[in-house]
Amino acid sequence: MTKSRVAVALMVIADAGLLAWGAIAALAPDHLVGPSGVPILTAGYEHFTGYSWSDLARTFPNARDYMTVLFRVYGAFNVAVGVLATAIACTAFRKGERWAWWTLLVANVIAYGSAMSYDQIVNAIGPFEMMEYVGLAAILVALAIKAPFRTGEQFAQATADAPF
Repeated sequence: MTKSRVAVALMVIADAGLLAWGAIAALAPDHLVGPSGVPILTAGYEHFTGYSWSDLARTFPNARDYMTVLFRVYGAFNVAVGVLATAIACTAFRKGERWAWWTLLVANVIAYGSAMSYDQIVNAIGPFEMMEYVGLAAILVALAIKAPFRTGEQFAQATADAPF
């Protein structure tokens, strides 16, 4: 397998993981396991506020439901990024198009970075959250393999061929 194919495979796997995580968050947030086997939304709320999720549900059920809706929407946005990034990885990134490289860099750093920031802010890092670090590392390795930067020889040739 060539380096280029390895890069594309890493990118697709990492972005498909983002898509899968988003789908679970959007469709079944109670099944998205966080620290100590507690659902990530529950763990995040409890670690951030110091109050229990069940107390919130009992005292302010609409607030709990609203937070769940927001988390589901966040999951849907991750699905959207995952679908687009996977499509770009399978097409333009595979072909070596520069715009695809930059798009995947920016989109994945924002998507993975925001998820990782949330986990750290609410102090809720479980098994799925650790995979975010692995996913981002895979993205960065893939991008390093297919970096669209010119070597000294390629730059000299492009400069020599420039019309101005």
